[in-house]
Amino acid sequence: MLDILRRIVQEVNAAPDLEQALNIIVMRVRVTVNVDVASVYLVDAHNSQYVLMATEGLRKDAVGKVRLNSGEGLVGMVVEREEPVNLDDAPSHPRYRFTIETGEQPYHGFLGIPIIQHGRVLGILVVRQRQSRKFGEEEEAFLVTLAAQLAGAITHAGASGEISRLLETPDKVSVVLHGLPGAPGVAVGQAMVVYPPSNLDAIPDRKITDVEGELAVFRDAVAAVQDDMRDYSNRMSGVLPAEDLALFDALMLMLGSDTLVEKTMERIRAGNWAAGSLRETIGEHVRIFETMEDSYLRERASDIRDLGRRVLTHIQSDRSASRPAYAQTVLVGEDISAGQLAEIPMEQLAGIVSASGSSSSHVAILAQSMGIPAVMGVEGLPVYRLEGQTMIADGYRGDVFVNPSVLVREEFVRLQAEETELTAGLKDVAGQPSVTPDGVSIPLYLNTGLVSGIEPELHSEGDGVGLYRTEIPFLMREQFPGEEEQRRIYRKVLEAFAPRPVTLRTLDVGGDKMLSYFPVREENPFLGWRGIRISLDHPEIFLTQLRAMLRASTGLNNLTIMMPMISTATELDMAMVLINQAIDELIEEGEPLQRPPIGIMIEVPSAVYQVKAMAGHADFFSIGTNDLTQYLLAVDRNNSRVASLYQSLHPAVLCAVQHVVEQAHKLGKPVSVCGEMAGDPAAVLALLGLGVDSLSMSVSSLPRIKWVIRSFTREEARAVLQQALEMDDPLAIRKLYNSVLEQGGLGGLVRPGN
Repeated sequence: MLDILRRIVQEVNAAPDLEQALNIIVMRVRVTVNVDVASVYLVDAHNSQYVLMATEGLRKDAVGKVRLNSGEGLVGMVVEREEPVNLDDAPSHPRYRFTIETGEQPYHGFLGIPIIQHGRVLGILVVRQRQSRKFGEEEEAFLVTLAAQLAGAITHAGASGEISRLLETPDKVSVVLHGLPGAPGVAVGQAMVVYPPSNLDAIPDRKITDVEGELAVFRDAVAAVQDDMRDYSNRMSGVLPAEDLALFDALMLMLGSDTLVEKTMERIRAGNWAAGSLRETIGEHVRIFETMEDSYLRERASDIRDLGRRVLTHIQSDRSASRPAYAQTVLVGEDISAGQLAEIPMEQLAGIVSASGSSSSHVAILAQSMGIPAVMGVEGLPVYRLEGQTMIADGYRGDVFVNPSVLVREEFVRLQAEETELTAGLKDVAGQPSVTPDGVSIPLYLNTGLVSGIEPELHSEGDGVGLYRTEIPFLMREQFPGEEEQRRIYRKVLEAFAPRPVTLRTLDVGGDKMLSYFPVREENPFLGWRGIRISLDHPEIFLTQLRAMLRASTGLNNLTIMMPMISTATELDMAMVLINQAIDELIEEGEPLQRPPIGIMIEVPSAVYQVKAMAGHADFFSIGTNDLTQYLLAVDRNNSRVASLYQSLHPAVLCAVQHVVEQAHKLGKPVSVCGEMAGDPAAVLALLGLGVDSLSMSVSSLPRIKWVIRSFTREEARAVLQQALEMDDPLAIRKLYNSVLEQGGLGGLVRPGN
């Protein structure tokens, strides 16, 4: 059964559109379970109906026409219960709804299985039997397992099919995809698909004009791989037995076969570039082998994949590493890296759309810092079909419009005009101090690190830098930057903001920020080797960075050093030993140093309860609410499946911040917040009530946050906080704060999200 299940899911995943995917499901289920009827109904949420979309056994002309209203019939009962309904005689059940259009009169046995994704019923898989009988436990278990795996495939097939129709009739079709708000704003532009090298599945389609040139690139790549195979065979001839060496001959035969080479060349002649044509051909071959009964032949699918990757590597080696961006580029990918983001000139980068992640993913945070709209975690995003398509990315609601209609474009032009008006209104606070009406000063600092050229006039509103992400220069290089190179980078930032303070965070890699030249492979990277843990295990890297920071501050003395991911007082003790070592070394070398303030980030729950133990070494505490929220709620902030659970206004998060502030203030230590909460107007109102001393955020968020600070007294904020702390539901807490903002005349700052 496992093999059958796997093959059905593979076939559905390979379907080019929703119609074919559903037809494969009903056809395979009818044969596998040996039933008289197999059907799939999809939920039409807009019309509150269940629509028959595919069937084997009922009348085909009923497909798309038979609609049951919400709650109607046994299908409606499956949706209501969100669990299987298994009946031996369906017509005798009071909820049975007879539909003459389907020709279902003879059927008695009924089993309905909900198809659910992210807690939402997408459809219902129904099997029927002429005889009166309940379906067996194994049959039900098989269909439940199948339905659970089909949800994602159905979503993807639906999106892919809509994109296909768009490509065929671009003047008539518009597609809406749904994701999560990543960074606020609206982007309109052309999709530019990015993908990791040598990843065949991620290759997008791309139209070509030079067919002969693409054919030549493909032929050269195939010839190069054939040469490689011959070399491997010759090299291993004295090591491997003849039967094993025969594998290389078999692979060379595949490379020379008409089915692989000619099929790819046909696709190139049809207008797709070599890499995209190769992806289609290899995928087609892999699917054929994976559905074979013989286990040996099934295993050959991995050999075909390997051949495809090898040919792709040679195709990519013949091309320039970079390609020109569109005038207004919407960067699209399965998982976009900081490096890919930085490759696009700022003036051409309009927005970001990612199939993975959430608003607190690293790339989303960078987008917020840059003021670039972003949509994350887009379900069923058919990345490879989107290259060059006109796209609108709504970073407020998380919607993506492909080939938007004139009406949709007009609506978003209006939305952009409203945002421009709001931004103009925010200019009223420019140059004004960040002080509450009752005289409490809340310094507002900036988060930065991506842009190499710091322009002070753009940041004139900030009181300094509260978080400079030093990992960004590391991510942009192919090797560790040396001490002098780092010194120049840090000096530029310190000079740009002097005499205002600049907080440089020590290297924070790991988790979703991996260095290509320092790979860390872990099952659970967010709970693994990252942040200060790497720095302490590699003092040579840590000391080099510390020396560069300290030297960069000479004569300016506006440096503050902050360390990430501190989870124990022992880690802080070890880090301080190395900091003191770096200071002593530089003093011995004659550097005129002034010891900078040293602080730590509170982002691990254990650190929340060790403030007193750490206060002896730490001059200040900065709460990193992104990771703290993730760890407190056990929610991977990059996982779109659980992104709705990531709530920064969760009572547990508020209580943790409250505890840190109270403990730190007893010891005379200031507390700042440098996570996403600091740029969220509703959350800032909560932080003001919690007694946080300062905030650090992206430059685009600063005017809005200053407006909030200047609009509410600390006492007013404390009064709202007391109401919030009596609530259990984080969504209710956000609703409360949004309501307070609206009542204060700041409704334009209210945003959906967490």
